Amino acid sequence: MGNPQDMAGKLANRAQQGVQANDPAKSIAGLLKRMEPEIAKALPKHLTPDRLGRIAITAIRQNPKLLNCNQMSLLAGVMQSAQLGLEPNTPLGEAYLIPYGTEAQFQVGYKGLISLAHRTGEYRAIYAHEVYKNDEFSYSYGLDKTMNHKPADQPEGEPTHFYAVYKLKNGGFDFVVWSTKRIEAHAKKYSQAYQKGWTTPWKTDFPAMAKKTVLKEVLKYAPKSAEMAKALVMDETVKHEIAEDMSTVAWIDAEAYAVEEVPEHQDADNQQSGSDTNNEN
Repeated sequence: MGNPQDMAGKLANRAQQGVQANDPAKSIAGLLKRMEPEIAKALPKHLTPDRLGRIAITAIRQNPKLLNCNQMSLLAGVMQSAQLGLEPNTPLGEAYLIPYGTEAQFQVGYKGLISLAHRTGEYRAIYAHEVYKNDEFSYSYGLDKTMNHKPADQPEGEPTHFYAVYKLKNGGFDFVVWSTKRIEAHAKKYSQAYQKGWTTPWKTDFPAMAKKTVLKEVLKYAPKSAEMAKALVMDETVKHEIAEDMSTVAWIDAEAYAVEEVPEHQDADNQQSGSDTNNEN
């Protein structure tokens, strides 16, 4: 079996030959045509190459800087999103394709995680919220875990905590509470882009990334469908190959390819914002 990176390079070179980067429709259509054999093996039954192309074009229209990205990383990101049934870069805020230098990174939005959880049919409620200093808020871990949050009418200052909660239809429940300082420490530890102050979702929409962080934490031991498990593996990855199971393909960290001035993606990030409800998304 050949080296995966060599194979990815060959596919990328073949896919990019003759592509007209200044015309999104022709660019994506040509890429899909050339990659049809590989794509056919990886596409879910409900998705056609034509539909895949429309998803990609929509993402590009929402964030034109994706045209500057390696096209295989862009197509692979679209494939990941399609396999999870989450359309990227839409007002739903379920998934995103974000340009990091010349690479397109796939990210699951916190609303996407909530949508996938509801699809299992096991969750009565799942949500994430921020807590402000003038809210009424208390929680206790232990054998009898309890939490109470009564938001203030007019929040003051910046959020002090973020939490995620789920309740199952069978009565089971769990929650996770992290302070804002703990989330910032987590971001600094795991994100070079955050450390260097680059324009990333951590900078442009910290609350959305914080909510995703606590949701991923509380879901570690929660019931998960195959789709949910894939989403947690696929999140924040860059891929250069098309495979039947995109969650098991070798992946690279987008930050390794990011330039010092990461292109802004404010349009995509703005879509992550929004109010929460017990049955959001």
